[in-house]
Amino acid sequence: MGGLYLVKKWFLAEVLALHMLINISESALCLNVPDVVTMEQTSSATVTISSSSAVNQSTVIQLNVTFSSKNNYSSIITLPEQVLLPEKATSVNFTVLAHDVGQVTAHLLSNNTDLNRIRFIVIHSNVLSVVSQVIGWIYFLAWSVSFYPQAWENWRRKSVVGLNFDYLAFNLTGFIAYSVFNIGLFWIPYIKEEFLQKNPSGINPVSANDVFFSLHALLFCVIYVSQAALYERGGQTVSWTARLLLLIGWTFALISLFVAVAQKITWLEYLYYFSYIKLAVTLIKYVPQAYMNYRRQSTKGWSIGNVLLDFTGGVFSILQMIIQSYNNDEWKLVFGDPTKFGLGLFSVAFDIVFMTQHYCLYRRPQQYEAILEQQDD
Repeated sequence: MGGLYLVKKWFLAEVLALHMLINISESALCLNVPDVVTMEQTSSATVTISSSSAVNQSTVIQLNVTFSSKNNYSSIITLPEQVLLPEKATSVNFTVLAHDVGQVTAHLLSNNTDLNRIRFIVIHSNVLSVVSQVIGWIYFLAWSVSFYPQAWENWRRKSVVGLNFDYLAFNLTGFIAYSVFNIGLFWIPYIKEEFLQKNPSGINPVSANDVFFSLHALLFCVIYVSQAALYERGGQTVSWTARLLLLIGWTFALISLFVAVAQKITWLEYLYYFSYIKLAVTLIKYVPQAYMNYRRQSTKGWSIGNVLLDFTGGVFSILQMIIQSYNNDEWKLVFGDPTKFGLGLFSVAFDIVFMTQHYCLYRRPQQYEAILEQQDD
Protein backbone atom coordinates (compact mmCIF):
# COMPACT_ATOMS: atom_id res chain seq x y z
CA MET A 1 0.00 0.00 0.00
CA GLY A 2 2.83 2.32 0.83
CA GLY A 3 4.35 1.79 -2.63
CA LEU A 4 1.01 2.45 -4.33
CA TYR A 5 0.63 5.66 -2.30
CA LEU A 6 4.06 6.86 -3.40
CA VAL A 7 3.24 6.11 -7.04
CA LYS A 8 0.00 8.09 -6.83
CA LYS A 9 1.79 10.96 -5.13
CA TRP A 10 4.50 10.98 -7.79
CA PHE A 11 1.85 10.86 -10.56
CA LEU A 12 -0.10 13.79 -9.08
CA ALA A 13 3.12 15.81 -8.76
CA GLU A 14 3.97 15.15 -12.41
CA VAL A 15 0.48 16.19 -13.53
CA LEU A 16 0.69 19.37 -11.43
CA ALA A 17 4.14 20.22 -12.84
CA LEU A 18 2.90 19.64 -16.39
CA HIS A 19 -0.12 21.85 -15.73
CA MET A 20 2.11 24.65 -14.39
CA LEU A 21 4.44 24.32 -17.38
CA ILE A 22 1.52 24.64 -19.79
CA ASN A 23 0.23 27.72 -17.96
CA ILE A 24 3.68 29.31 -18.03
CA SER A 25 4.03 28.59 -21.76
CA GLU A 26 0.60 30.07 -22.46
CA SER A 27 1.28 33.13 -20.35
CA ALA A 28 4.73 33.74 -21.84
CA LEU A 29 4.76 36.64 -24.28
CA CYS A 30 6.89 37.01 -27.36
CA LEU A 31 6.56 40.56 -28.62
CA ASN A 32 7.74 41.94 -31.92
CA VAL A 33 8.56 45.65 -32.17
CA PRO A 34 10.69 47.75 -34.52
CA ASP A 35 14.31 47.95 -33.39
CA VAL A 36 14.54 51.62 -34.35
CA VAL A 37 11.90 54.28 -34.81
CA THR A 38 13.29 57.36 -36.59
CA MET A 39 11.27 60.56 -36.54
CA GLU A 40 11.74 64.09 -37.73
CA GLN A 41 11.69 66.90 -35.21
CA THR A 42 8.11 67.96 -34.16
CA SER A 43 6.55 64.95 -35.93
CA SER A 44 4.68 61.87 -34.68
CA ALA A 45 4.83 58.15 -35.33
CA THR A 46 2.56 55.17 -34.70
CA VAL A 47 4.35 52.14 -33.28
CA THR A 48 2.88 48.64 -33.43
CA ILE A 49 3.50 46.00 -30.78
CA SER A 50 2.57 42.55 -32.08
CA SER A 51 2.42 39.21 -30.28
CA SER A 52 3.32 35.87 -31.81
CA SER A 53 -0.10 34.55 -30.69
CA ALA A 54 -3.32 35.87 -29.16
CA VAL A 55 -3.09 36.43 -25.40
CA ASN A 56 -5.53 34.66 -23.06
CA GLN A 57 -5.95 37.71 -20.86
CA SER A 58 -5.42 41.44 -21.09
CA THR A 59 -1.74 42.27 -20.60
CA VAL A 60 -0.22 45.54 -19.44
CA ILE A 61 3.07 46.36 -21.22
CA GLN A 62 5.21 48.97 -19.51
CA LEU A 63 7.62 51.18 -21.44
CA ASN A 64 10.64 51.70 -19.21
CA VAL A 65 13.09 54.34 -20.46
CA THR A 66 16.65 53.16 -19.82
CA PHE A 67 18.62 55.70 -21.84
CA SER A 68 18.22 59.28 -22.95
CA SER A 69 20.76 61.49 -24.70
CA LYS A 70 19.39 64.40 -22.64
CA ASN A 71 18.71 64.67 -18.93
CA ASN A 72 14.95 64.65 -19.42
CA TYR A 73 13.74 62.22 -22.08
CA SER A 74 10.36 63.99 -22.26
CA SER A 75 12.13 66.92 -23.93
CA ILE A 76 12.93 64.54 -26.81
CA ILE A 77 9.75 62.45 -27.13
CA THR A 78 6.43 61.86 -25.43
CA LEU A 79 5.39 58.23 -25.13
CA PRO A 80 2.91 56.42 -22.88
CA GLU A 81 4.15 54.81 -19.69
CA GLN A 82 2.18 51.66 -20.44
CA VAL A 83 0.14 50.04 -23.20
CA LEU A 84 -2.73 47.56 -22.83
CA LEU A 85 -2.75 44.48 -25.06
CA PRO A 86 -6.41 43.34 -24.98
CA GLU A 87 -7.52 39.76 -24.46
CA LYS A 88 -7.49 37.65 -27.66
CA ALA A 89 -5.63 40.44 -29.47
CA THR A 90 -2.37 39.96 -31.35
CA SER A 91 -1.30 43.60 -31.68
CA VAL A 92 -1.72 47.07 -30.24
CA ASN A 93 -0.66 50.54 -31.42
CA PHE A 94 0.59 53.58 -29.55
CA THR A 95 1.63 57.06 -30.67
CA VAL A 96 4.95 58.77 -30.05
CA LEU A 97 5.39 62.53 -30.35
CA ALA A 98 8.83 63.92 -31.27
CA HIS A 99 9.90 67.28 -29.81
CA ASP A 100 13.65 67.83 -29.98
CA VAL A 101 16.61 66.05 -31.58
CA GLY A 102 17.99 63.20 -29.48
CA GLN A 103 17.86 59.49 -28.71
CA VAL A 104 15.77 57.48 -26.25
CA THR A 105 15.83 53.75 -25.53
CA ALA A 106 12.79 52.11 -23.93
CA HIS A 107 12.48 48.52 -22.75
CA LEU A 108 9.11 46.71 -22.87
CA LEU A 109 8.27 45.05 -19.55
CA SER A 110 5.44 42.76 -18.48
CA ASN A 111 5.31 41.19 -15.00
CA ASN A 112 8.86 42.52 -14.46
CA THR A 113 10.04 40.51 -17.50
CA ASP A 114 12.09 42.31 -20.15
CA LEU A 115 10.41 41.40 -23.44
CA ASN A 116 12.07 43.67 -26.00
CA ARG A 117 13.39 47.18 -26.59
CA ILE A 118 12.86 50.09 -28.96
CA ARG A 119 15.34 52.84 -29.81
CA PHE A 120 13.72 56.16 -30.72
CA ILE A 121 15.84 58.55 -32.78
CA VAL A 122 14.69 62.12 -33.45
CA ILE A 123 16.59 63.91 -36.23
CA HIS A 124 16.58 67.37 -37.76
CA SER A 125 15.62 66.32 -41.27
CA ASN A 126 14.65 63.17 -43.17
CA VAL A 127 16.10 64.77 -46.30
CA LEU A 128 19.52 64.99 -44.66
CA SER A 129 19.16 61.35 -43.65
CA VAL A 130 18.60 60.33 -47.28
CA VAL A 131 21.50 62.54 -48.43
CA SER A 132 23.72 60.86 -45.83
CA GLN A 133 22.78 57.40 -47.13
CA VAL A 134 23.53 58.43 -50.73
CA ILE A 135 26.90 59.86 -49.68
CA GLY A 136 27.61 56.62 -47.82
CA TRP A 137 27.13 54.60 -51.00
CA ILE A 138 29.30 57.02 -52.97
CA TYR A 139 32.29 56.70 -50.65
CA PHE A 140 31.72 52.97 -50.29
CA LEU A 141 31.89 52.51 -54.08
CA ALA A 142 34.80 54.94 -54.48
CA TRP A 143 36.90 53.22 -51.81
CA SER A 144 36.01 49.75 -53.09
CA VAL A 145 36.84 50.54 -56.73
CA SER A 146 40.04 52.37 -55.73
CA PHE A 147 41.87 49.03 -55.41
CA TYR A 148 41.37 48.09 -59.07
CA PRO A 149 43.60 50.68 -60.87
CA GLN A 150 46.77 49.60 -59.04
CA ALA A 151 46.13 45.91 -59.74
CA TRP A 152 45.51 46.76 -63.39
CA GLU A 153 48.65 48.90 -63.56
CA ASN A 154 50.76 46.07 -62.14
CA TRP A 155 49.26 43.53 -64.55
CA ARG A 156 49.64 45.84 -67.57
CA ARG A 157 53.31 46.56 -66.86
CA LYS A 158 54.06 43.06 -65.51
CA SER A 159 56.06 44.97 -62.95
CA VAL A 160 55.67 46.38 -59.44
CA VAL A 161 58.64 48.72 -59.72
CA GLY A 162 57.45 52.03 -58.24
CA LEU A 163 55.08 50.36 -55.76
CA ASN A 164 56.65 50.41 -52.31
CA PHE A 165 56.81 47.05 -50.51
CA ASP A 166 56.60 48.63 -47.05
CA TYR A 167 53.29 50.13 -48.13
CA LEU A 168 52.09 46.69 -49.24
CA ALA A 169 53.08 45.09 -45.93
CA PHE A 170 51.44 47.82 -43.85
CA ASN A 171 48.29 47.75 -45.97
CA LEU A 172 47.93 43.98 -45.63
CA THR A 173 48.31 44.16 -41.85
CA GLY A 174 45.91 47.08 -41.60
CA PHE A 175 43.10 45.41 -43.47
CA ILE A 176 43.54 42.12 -41.61
CA ALA A 177 43.07 44.07 -38.38
CA TYR A 178 40.15 46.07 -39.79
CA SER A 179 38.42 42.90 -41.03
CA VAL A 180 38.75 41.25 -37.61
CA PHE A 181 37.23 44.34 -35.96
CA ASN A 182 34.32 44.57 -38.41
CA ILE A 183 33.50 40.86 -38.42
CA GLY A 184 33.54 40.66 -34.62
CA LEU A 185 31.35 43.70 -34.04
CA PHE A 186 28.92 42.86 -36.84
CA TRP A 187 28.55 39.06 -36.68
CA ILE A 188 29.46 37.76 -33.20
CA PRO A 189 26.35 37.99 -30.93
CA TYR A 190 28.30 37.94 -27.65
CA ILE A 191 30.43 40.92 -28.67
CA LYS A 192 27.40 42.77 -30.06
CA GLU A 193 25.70 42.32 -26.68
CA GLU A 194 28.80 43.65 -24.92
CA PHE A 195 28.67 46.69 -27.16
CA LEU A 196 24.98 47.32 -26.38
CA GLN A 197 25.64 47.07 -22.65
CA LYS A 198 28.48 49.57 -22.89
CA ASN A 199 26.56 51.83 -25.30
CA PRO A 200 22.90 51.99 -24.24
CA SER A 201 22.06 54.10 -27.28
CA GLY A 202 22.79 50.96 -29.29
CA ILE A 203 24.46 52.59 -32.29
CA ASN A 204 26.71 49.95 -33.79
CA PRO A 205 29.42 51.73 -35.84
CA VAL A 206 29.87 48.71 -38.14
CA SER A 207 27.46 48.05 -41.00
CA ALA A 208 27.32 45.35 -43.68
CA ASN A 209 29.04 47.78 -46.07
CA ASP A 210 31.99 48.09 -43.70
CA VAL A 211 32.38 44.30 -43.50
CA PHE A 212 32.26 43.93 -47.28
CA PHE A 213 34.68 46.80 -47.81
CA SER A 214 37.30 45.45 -45.40
CA LEU A 215 37.15 41.91 -46.79
CA HIS A 216 37.20 43.21 -50.37
CA ALA A 217 40.22 45.39 -49.54
CA LEU A 218 41.96 42.45 -47.87
CA LEU A 219 41.45 40.36 -51.02
CA PHE A 220 43.15 43.01 -53.16
CA CYS A 221 46.00 43.34 -50.68
CA VAL A 222 46.62 39.63 -51.18
CA ILE A 223 46.47 40.16 -54.97
CA TYR A 224 49.06 42.97 -54.71
CA VAL A 225 51.37 40.75 -52.68
CA SER A 226 50.95 37.94 -55.23
CA GLN A 227 51.80 40.33 -58.04
CA ALA A 228 54.87 41.51 -56.12
CA ALA A 229 56.00 37.88 -55.88
CA LEU A 230 55.44 37.17 -59.60
CA TYR A 231 56.32 40.37 -61.45
CA GLU A 232 59.52 42.37 -61.83
CA ARG A 233 60.31 44.07 -58.54
CA GLY A 234 63.64 45.77 -59.15
CA GLY A 235 65.31 44.03 -56.22
CA GLN A 236 62.96 45.66 -53.70
CA THR A 237 62.15 44.02 -50.32
CA VAL A 238 60.33 45.02 -47.14
CA SER A 239 62.61 47.23 -45.04
CA TRP A 240 63.82 46.21 -41.58
CA THR A 241 62.09 49.25 -40.10
CA ALA A 242 58.74 48.09 -41.47
CA ARG A 243 59.40 44.54 -40.26
CA LEU A 244 60.12 45.80 -36.75
CA LEU A 245 56.96 47.92 -36.65
CA LEU A 246 54.84 45.04 -37.92
CA LEU A 247 56.40 42.71 -35.33
CA ILE A 248 55.48 45.18 -32.58
CA GLY A 249 51.91 45.40 -33.87
CA TRP A 250 51.31 41.66 -34.06
CA THR A 251 53.06 41.04 -30.73
CA PHE A 252 50.67 43.56 -29.17
CA ALA A 253 47.70 41.72 -30.73
CA LEU A 254 48.97 38.35 -29.47
CA ILE A 255 49.60 39.55 -25.90
CA SER A 256 46.18 41.23 -25.89
CA LEU A 257 44.63 37.90 -26.92
CA PHE A 258 46.09 36.16 -23.86
CA VAL A 259 44.91 39.04 -21.67
CA ALA A 260 41.38 38.70 -23.10
CA VAL A 261 41.41 34.91 -22.57
CA ALA A 262 42.43 35.57 -18.95
CA GLN A 263 39.36 37.88 -18.74
CA LYS A 264 41.45 40.90 -17.76
CA ILE A 265 39.86 42.81 -20.63
CA THR A 266 36.58 42.22 -22.47
CA TRP A 267 36.45 40.79 -25.97
CA LEU A 268 34.96 44.09 -27.10
CA GLU A 269 38.04 45.92 -25.83
CA TYR A 270 40.23 43.35 -27.58
CA LEU A 271 38.42 44.06 -30.86
CA TYR A 272 38.92 47.77 -30.42
CA TYR A 273 42.66 47.13 -30.12
CA PHE A 274 42.50 45.83 -33.71
CA SER A 275 40.83 49.06 -34.80
CA TYR A 276 43.71 50.98 -33.18
CA ILE A 277 46.20 48.81 -35.08
CA LYS A 278 44.41 49.74 -38.30
CA LEU A 279 44.48 53.42 -37.34
CA ALA A 280 48.21 53.27 -36.53
CA VAL A 281 48.89 51.58 -39.86
CA THR A 282 46.91 54.29 -41.67
CA LEU A 283 49.09 56.94 -40.00
CA ILE A 284 52.32 55.52 -41.39
CA LYS A 285 51.58 53.33 -44.41
CA TYR A 286 51.69 56.12 -47.01
CA VAL A 287 55.00 57.56 -45.77
CA PRO A 288 57.26 54.97 -47.48
CA GLN A 289 55.44 55.41 -50.81
CA ALA A 290 55.61 59.21 -50.67
CA TYR A 291 59.32 59.08 -49.82
CA MET A 292 59.97 56.56 -52.60
CA ASN A 293 58.26 58.87 -55.11
CA TYR A 294 60.43 61.75 -53.85
CA ARG A 295 63.62 59.71 -54.06
CA ARG A 296 62.83 58.53 -57.60
CA GLN A 297 61.42 61.95 -58.62
CA SER A 298 58.63 59.99 -60.29
CA THR A 299 55.22 58.44 -59.57
CA LYS A 300 55.54 55.82 -62.30
CA GLY A 301 54.26 52.49 -61.03
CA TRP A 302 52.00 54.16 -58.44
CA SER A 303 48.49 54.44 -59.91
CA ILE A 304 46.99 57.92 -59.80
CA GLY A 305 43.54 56.33 -60.34
CA ASN A 306 43.90 54.68 -56.97
CA VAL A 307 44.75 58.05 -55.41
CA LEU A 308 41.84 59.95 -56.99
CA LEU A 309 39.25 57.35 -55.95
CA ASP A 310 40.72 57.10 -52.47
CA PHE A 311 40.56 60.90 -52.16
CA THR A 312 36.91 60.87 -53.25
CA GLY A 313 36.05 58.17 -50.72
CA GLY A 314 37.84 59.97 -47.90
CA VAL A 315 36.16 63.32 -48.56
CA PHE A 316 32.67 61.81 -48.75
CA SER A 317 33.32 59.68 -45.65
CA ILE A 318 34.15 62.76 -43.59
CA LEU A 319 31.21 64.66 -45.12
CA GLN A 320 28.80 61.86 -44.14
CA MET A 321 30.01 61.84 -40.53
CA ILE A 322 29.56 65.63 -40.31
CA ILE A 323 26.00 65.41 -41.72
CA GLN A 324 25.10 62.55 -39.37
CA SER A 325 26.50 64.42 -36.39
CA TYR A 326 24.51 67.56 -37.19
CA ASN A 327 21.33 65.64 -37.99
CA ASN A 328 21.51 63.76 -34.67
CA ASP A 329 22.99 66.59 -32.57
CA GLU A 330 25.63 64.05 -31.61
CA TRP A 331 29.12 65.20 -32.55
CA LYS A 332 30.59 62.17 -30.83
CA LEU A 333 29.63 60.30 -34.02
CA VAL A 334 32.63 61.95 -35.68
CA PHE A 335 35.02 60.59 -33.08
CA GLY A 336 33.00 57.57 -31.90
CA ASP A 337 34.58 55.41 -34.60
CA PRO A 338 38.25 56.54 -34.59
CA THR A 339 39.21 54.06 -37.30
CA LYS A 340 36.61 55.33 -39.76
CA PHE A 341 37.30 59.00 -39.06
CA GLY A 342 41.07 58.52 -39.05
CA LEU A 343 40.90 56.48 -42.24
CA GLY A 344 39.13 59.33 -44.02
CA LEU A 345 41.21 62.17 -42.62
CA PHE A 346 44.70 60.75 -43.15
CA SER A 347 43.81 59.24 -46.51
CA VAL A 348 42.74 62.67 -47.75
CA ALA A 349 45.91 64.30 -46.42
CA PHE A 350 48.26 61.86 -48.13
CA ASP A 351 46.17 61.76 -51.31
CA ILE A 352 46.77 65.51 -51.59
CA VAL A 353 50.50 64.82 -51.25
CA PHE A 354 50.38 62.17 -53.98
CA MET A 355 48.35 64.35 -56.33
CA THR A 356 50.85 67.17 -55.80
CA GLN A 357 53.71 64.81 -56.62
CA HIS A 358 51.99 63.41 -59.72
CA TYR A 359 50.51 66.56 -61.26
CA CYS A 360 52.94 69.25 -60.07
CA LEU A 361 56.33 68.09 -58.84
CA TYR A 362 57.04 65.06 -61.01
CA ARG A 363 54.67 65.69 -63.89
CA ARG A 364 57.38 65.15 -66.47
CA PRO A 365 59.99 62.45 -66.08
CA GLN A 366 63.60 63.54 -66.21
CA GLN A 367 64.81 63.92 -69.76
CA TYR A 368 68.24 62.68 -70.71
CA GLU A 369 70.12 63.94 -73.77
CA ALA A 370 72.86 62.01 -75.46
CA ILE A 371 76.20 63.86 -75.42
CA LEU A 372 78.09 63.48 -78.65
CA GLU A 373 81.83 63.40 -78.45
CA GLN A 374 83.54 66.23 -80.33
CA GLN A 375 85.79 65.07 -83.09
CA ASP A 376 88.97 66.87 -83.84
CA ASP A 377 89.03 68.55 -87.23
